[in-house]
Amino acid sequence: MALDNNQELEKMVNLKNPESVKLPDRIARLSNVSWHPCWIQQLKTEGKSFNTIKSYSYAVRKFIDTKISTNDKKLENEKLENLTVNKLYTHINPKNGRLDIWLQSINNLKSSTVNARLAAITHLIEWVGHNLPEYIIRPRKGKHIPKILSNNELKKVRIAAFNSENPIAHLIVTFLLETGIRISELCGLNVHDVDFADKSARVVGGKGNKDRMVLYTEQTAEILTGWIIFRKQLNLVDSDALLVNSKGKRITPRGIQKLMDKIAENAGISKNRLSPHILRHNFATGLLERGADIVSIQRLLGHSNIQTTRVYLEINDQTLREVYSRAQSNLERINE
Repeated sequence: MALDNNQELEKMVNLKNPESVKLPDRIARLSNVSWHPCWIQQLKTEGKSFNTIKSYSYAVRKFIDTKISTNDKKLENEKLENLTVNKLYTHINPKNGRLDIWLQSINNLKSSTVNARLAAITHLIEWVGHNLPEYIIRPRKGKHIPKILSNNELKKVRIAAFNSENPIAHLIVTFLLETGIRISELCGLNVHDVDFADKSARVVGGKGNKDRMVLYTEQTAEILTGWIIFRKQLNLVDSDALLVNSKGKRITPRGIQKLMDKIAENAGISKNRLSPHILRHNFATGLLERGADIVSIQRLLGHSNIQTTRVYLEINDQTLREVYSRAQSNLERINE
């Protein structure tokens, strides 16, 4: 919808005459066009993932629609997205109080959530040429050790997946544990991304829009071969997708999590203890226990920053006991 009633819109968002607008040269040419598609394109150009863009969009909508006076009216999404870049510049000026009121509205959220929302708002504010005030301090993140399954829980999960009536359950659990692939990356795999001879798969456009290779073992290769044979019998809606549901459609992250919940139930463990990301953590800690170096683990996980990978060095007490127990068992076998 074109902005055919600028006066009404300016009244709704309480804008002043934007004569003092000084956009950066890089977006000056966009001054009289809608900000939203331009900003979304900028995020895509920077390689932001679909989920990141979705998260950023949610946060900035809430921010832009924050009221700073009783005269402010709630904007419909369409009108909000069609504000011109000039009007957006004035509307989100950090000096008009909107940012401070918005920050107060999210101060009861978790530190990680606040930081994620701030990252989105900061990007938008700086994109139009403003600076985030220095007095705004991001909440400090607590140190969280990744949740992993114990060996006993892992054994139960593998058995439950193997015995599942869902023909894809065994493959998904095994593939996640052997590759450390993210759930969105797993859902996005196509048949031609898999090199069956090399026992590897190419992740295209992973987090940060990066490609990488993941590896799997002979065990997974056998399960994968069986799945490919079964898959050919299905009425495929998406012929490219490696993993499909019973309707022949590409499997979704939600579909995989529902499968995880069922596996957890059959394994006799809490649903909160099992997710694709927890299996990714098990993959990483398993590599670490077997002597893999942190840089190799970083590459296999697809982490941009090695600091993200270093969190796996913080192994909890239970895991330490299991590592110690296995090491002692190995030593005893050597000495026999």
